[in-house]
Amino acid sequence: MRMRLLTRSMPWCIALCWSSLGAAQDNPPCVWDQWRGPTRDGQVTGSNWPTSLAVDALTPRWRVELDSSYSGPVVSESMVFVTGTADKKNEVVCALDRQTGNEVWRVEWPGAMSVPFFAAANGSWIRATPAFDGENLFVAGMRDVLVSLNAMTGKEQWRVDFVKELNTPLPSFGFVSSPLLDGDAIFVQAGASLVKLQKRTGEIIWRILQEEGGMMESAFSSPVIATLSGRRQLIVQSRQKLVGVDPETGEVLWEREVPSFRGMNILTPVVFGDGVFTSSYQNKSWLYSVSRVADKFQVEEAWSNNAQGYMSTPVVVDGHAYLHLQNQRFTCIDLKSGKRTWTSKPFGKYASLATQGDLILALGQNGELLLLKANPQEFELLDQRKVSDQETWAHVAVCGDEIFIRELNALSVFRWRSAAAK
Repeated sequence: MRMRLLTRSMPWCIALCWSSLGAAQDNPPCVWDQWRGPTRDGQVTGSNWPTSLAVDALTPRWRVELDSSYSGPVVSESMVFVTGTADKKNEVVCALDRQTGNEVWRVEWPGAMSVPFFAAANGSWIRATPAFDGENLFVAGMRDVLVSLNAMTGKEQWRVDFVKELNTPLPSFGFVSSPLLDGDAIFVQAGASLVKLQKRTGEIIWRILQEEGGMMESAFSSPVIATLSGRRQLIVQSRQKLVGVDPETGEVLWEREVPSFRGMNILTPVVFGDGVFTSSYQNKSWLYSVSRVADKFQVEEAWSNNAQGYMSTPVVVDGHAYLHLQNQRFTCIDLKSGKRTWTSKPFGKYASLATQGDLILALGQNGELLLLKANPQEFELLDQRKVSDQETWAHVAVCGDEIFIRELNALSVFRWRSAAAK
């Protein structure tokens, strides 16, 4: 497949990146290396967050225009990696200098497609967030391809076209699920299935959970790894089921059907103790408890309630899930009892969430950034700020005192500091 590589001051940029890495080894800057951050759950470490989004607390650092995308930014110690769809024809991956926004490298390949008419109003842009392992960047392209790039140069190292490799249909909504790295392996929900690949070569190790085709081809949700009932496992939500999988062998340990409208199981499952929380479009929310007797797993519904999640994955603070709903409101759910403790007024169609301590950042699709108190007793909005005039469907990234906002056609970076830190 044809690929184009463009470089801008490549030797200088590579030298800068390597020198930045060397200087930062003793105290490396915070990174955001995959979907929902380093721990894949929206939890942010580092210094305490400020309690204001005012102009003197949240100041712009730089902004660059980009091709359209719903894919979240990935942030290394020295660079920011972003994707886009150019001219409805090509997929684009760019590396930007983290300090300045200057382009380090850019690659592109033919890869655009159109989503079904009822979703076309939101665009047919690339959706999945890449994954970064410190040396390599793994990008999921809309036409069900997975591409490994050298993160320093952008050079393509391998490519897997699941449609050709597995003889599966092109997914109607494209490759939506974000790749998951684990040691020498990479897991993707692609090719109408769950696939484990060797990350150095792209070789397929195993493939399970094949879907039936048609509108049910590939997942919207993204996999996670957790330990449930003493067993480390992949937690996977397909268009039909919630499943626990042995990451080494691909053995299905347990499974449970998740009712939904047209297979719209979109949010990433959230692990709480030995249970898994999920919610689906036009249905409700559940906590499924996973137990084991000898080597046999059992999964049971611990509780359910009428909260209808949609695309936004919740964050968990002190045993409570904070979730943005299909009806555009936020809600708080006690994960032990299943009780909804409050529900807010509407705040837009979608919000990506990150949390630290008892604070939650919520980036709405309407360009509004909200700062919430994780208060299980009542909805508590601490501050609110318009950060973009464009739509902001991509997941917010928070690294130390920096906030990375992927606008539809740009990336904006802000420095977020309390008054005491100035």
